[in-house]
Amino acid sequence: MKILGIDPGYAIVGYGVVDYTSGRYRSLEHGAIVTKAGEDFNHRLEVIFDRLNEIISIHHPDCISIEKLYFQNNQKTAINVAEARGVCLLAAQKAGIKIYEYTPLQVKSALTGYGKAEKYQVMEMTKKLLCLKETPKPDDTADALALAITHGRCSSSIFPDTYRMSTAVNDKTPANQLPPTKALIAEILAKEKRVYVRKPPQSGK
Repeated sequence: MKILGIDPGYAIVGYGVVDYTSGRYRSLEHGAIVTKAGEDFNHRLEVIFDRLNEIISIHHPDCISIEKLYFQNNQKTAINVAEARGVCLLAAQKAGIKIYEYTPLQVKSALTGYGKAEKYQVMEMTKKLLCLKETPKPDDTADALALAITHGRCSSSIFPDTYRMSTAVNDKTPANQLPPTKALIAEILAKEKRVYVRKPPQSGK
């Protein structure tokens, strides 16, 4: 499965095309679409749309994983980001590609097993899961790759929910007996000597 992860914005749009096969992730292409400040805003949207169409035509992704918008204090910025995000969705829709949306909390949970993980932990997991030598830059690109991985994990039967993911890290199973992705999570958390435990919700609540 080819997944195109998109971190929407109007100044920088992070993107990452990830191949997900047999529980393994591989980056086919990743980078950022950058528009120039001061240019006509409609032209900036056109640049984003045209570049995304180019990426889609080259890689033919099976689906797109994009970040859900959340409330921002700066209303003008929020509106501009929403318009840029709409352009990204339009490119996917016109190409007939399925669209999936994830919140930052879902991304953190999918990659680390903890919804309040620090950003650097998510970026470290992204680098390790994709077997990259360095963390992708700018951060928007790393975020886009994390979104692609999130969809791969959520669509997989390996981790049907984040509770099992957390349990795998916090139990006493030897690291060499864990599946590759679970072992990576355990390795990172062990290095920091920090273990996060999430309790499943109680029935009736």
